Amino acid sequence: MTRIATHGSVVVAAHGTRDPAGVAVAHQLVDALRARLLGRPVSLAFVDVLGPTVREVVAAAPGPVTVVPAFLSSGYHVRTDVPREVIATGRRDVSVSTALGPHPLLVGAMWDRLCAAGWRRGDAVVLAAAGSSDPRAVAEVRIAAAQLSGKVGGRVRVAFVATGAPRVASLVAGLRAAGEARIAVAPWLLAPGLFYRRLGLAEADVVSAPLGVHPDVIDRLVELAEPVAVRRTA
Repeated sequence: MTRIATHGSVVVAAHGTRDPAGVAVAHQLVDALRARLLGRPVSLAFVDVLGPTVREVVAAAPGPVTVVPAFLSSGYHVRTDVPREVIATGRRDVSVSTALGPHPLLVGAMWDRLCAAGWRRGDAVVLAAAGSSDPRAVAEVRIAAAQLSGKVGGRVRVAFVATGAPRVASLVAGLRAAGEARIAVAPWLLAPGLFYRRLGLAEADVVSAPLGVHPDVIDRLVELAEPVAVRRTA
């Protein structure tokens, strides 16, 4: 395990959900990151649905502050909401990292979840993302799908749960009608919640778990929390 010794605090900015299991995952991610940062203050803030807000947490955090957007692509929340909340604090000692994804570490976590759920070679694979109206975020989802295809050894199709087309259920139905014997859905989602529950209605043969508190997710958070820090092996 690699730990990081440096100064300042970290604020992890998550989306927020009313699902208690999803909230628990957000707290578990922050706890795991805190354990890797040698006692540095690490706090959790939410961009939507829940509080405390990014503005509130950043305003109270000891400086300098690194804000890590825990999102799998750089959509509206990452490009607009998080920077706006930081600017509203009036602080000048705050930096915002890039989004959590896409990144090969996260694709590795998704691959582990898919294998654990029962993926078989030859299954048709669908990467299921929340979706975004920002074409740059959609392009990032397709990057993740291309990386997953290298592990699957075949094509990985992209579908969306909430915004964009095709929707997951429609794509699964189309693949079934085209004669695919088995269909596996790999959620490009960080935590359980409404979007993940909707995947259960798609009637796929396999639906893997969200990325959750996978070791590779924690490694990626560490990279973003202090990308230029001096590292040492515990």
